[in-house]
Amino acid sequence: MRHIPVLLHEVIDALQLSPGSNVIDCTLGDGGHTAEMLKHTAPNGLVLGIDADPESLARAKQFLYGEADRVTYVRENFEKLAEIVAEEKFRPVNGILMDLGWSSPQFEERKRGFSFQNPDEPLDMRYTPHSEMKTAAALLAESSEEELEHIFHTYGEEKLSKEIAHAIKAYEQSINNTSDLVNIVLDVYRKKLKTDKEVPWVGGLHPATKVFQALRIAVNDEFGVIERALPQAIDVLEPGGRLAVISFHSGEDRIVKHYFKSQEKKTIRIITKKPIVASEQEAKENTRARSAKLRVVEKI
Repeated sequence: MRHIPVLLHEVIDALQLSPGSNVIDCTLGDGGHTAEMLKHTAPNGLVLGIDADPESLARAKQFLYGEADRVTYVRENFEKLAEIVAEEKFRPVNGILMDLGWSSPQFEERKRGFSFQNPDEPLDMRYTPHSEMKTAAALLAESSEEELEHIFHTYGEEKLSKEIAHAIKAYEQSINNTSDLVNIVLDVYRKKLKTDKEVPWVGGLHPATKVFQALRIAVNDEFGVIERALPQAIDVLEPGGRLAVISFHSGEDRIVKHYFKSQEKKTIRIITKKPIVASEQEAKENTRARSAKLRVVEKI
């Protein structure tokens, strides 16, 4: 299954790419945005593609095979953006994209416990497999009830964060796979809603949706990565170069918005006073696009 890049045409228009432009795709994924960047920067523009997930890099290399001489692939987290640019001697930088969403294949095919829809997968959730970061299972085991409540409330905006955190710590066995966690969350919701439905859907969402989202964000320190990467992106850009950021979570968008405002007229000019959102047609064809927000700035 290939990932469908969100706000593709809006991103290309916003970056104002032209033949010979050099662009950084901080979250390469399956290479959908990069493929379009290569078209608009041909014949000699270059792309630096960064991704911490080795499987994403492998898929992107296969998809972009015909443009191998114009793409530099780096397996790393984009929080090390400035270091990567220096090591690769990738200059000048005319545009940067940060797509903060996770591709569908990462959820469905990685078998690391990202999706509550895949039963009996190990609760790993690390963006970079086999790293020294704690797995989701370790985070559940080692965090206090109060810490888990904070994670579910802050990163998942989960209304039953307190009850779910309590149920997790009261569980008498190790929580090592997706089905263990899903069953705990479902049990909490059944009791709260006083129902015996196997899945008591809430506003069209599976009850485990926000808990899994929150754990993924916490495991990978996603908010912290954004905070550390944004200043580096502005720093490596050439004057007149543009940075485009696509967020899918209100917390992510808040970080981006506040940072851009703090730098307005100091280091950047804000291009999008209000975020660009998906058209009705795109939102209809790709449900992931419904929550996407694109913010764009230009370096002074």
